[in-house]
Amino acid sequence: MIATLTKGLSRSGLIAALAGGTIALTTAQAGAVSASVRANCAGDYLSYCSQHPVGSKGVRRCMRANGHRLSKRCVRALVSSGEVSKRETSRRSARR
Repeated sequence: MIATLTKGLSRSGLIAALAGGTIALTTAQAGAVSASVRANCAGDYLSYCSQHPVGSKGVRRCMRANGHRLSKRCVRALVSSGEVSKRETSRRSARR
């Protein structure tokens, strides 16, 4: 199958295509944010963390640091998507 796909590509073209696909896949996985989180947390992101790129470690740290300020619908979306556990939200609520 690979031989069929690569028949028309040069060796350097094949390497470039594979490298580009790997980079795109890695980037998509690293910064993946669910549609629900995007929709329900947009206002919170703009209010508290817009200085960080969406899906980055920085925005995750920022949202966690501002967890007590996040809207209930954003927190529900974050729990639903697995970004944060229900246990953690309960623990943080108990500290207030």
